[in-house]
Amino acid sequence: MPKQLVVFGLAEELYGLDIFDVREVIKDAPITKIPNAPEFVEGVVNLRGKIIPVIDLKKRFGIGKGEKSKDSRIIIVEISGQEAGLIVDSVDEVITIDDNSIEPAPPVTTINAAFIEGLAKKEDKLIILIKLDLLLDAEKKEVLKNISQQVN
Repeated sequence: MPKQLVVFGLAEELYGLDIFDVREVIKDAPITKIPNAPEFVEGVVNLRGKIIPVIDLKKRFGIGKGEKSKDSRIIIVEISGQEAGLIVDSVDEVITIDDNSIEPAPPVTTINAAFIEGLAKKEDKLIILIKLDLLLDAEKKEVLKNISQQVN
């Protein structure tokens, strides 16, 4: 069965999220820092009156510091019922792939393999598919929820 992916760039690699997990993509929004937040939480954004915690995916994956550029975007997603923003280097395209073009994640990758659903092949590109529910463990999900509740 075909699957639609939002493909984004992060530290020279391509990643993909199921389109059903993506609420919207925003170009830029002022991020308010939150004291004592985990290192990978950049802060919060006010999106049409709703306060949403923002995660720097580079920091979360341990692949460098989040340097913003003119192509940087915030992808608004839902992680286990909690809305969050993910800072990425660029959002490239929406593609459709067949399930049979997805391979299991290799045991060794640059990021923790627990986050990875698999690798999708599209023409000559490899796209790392992210499992949003596994992006944060239970403790970190609770932290995000608390950040949202404190500010709202």
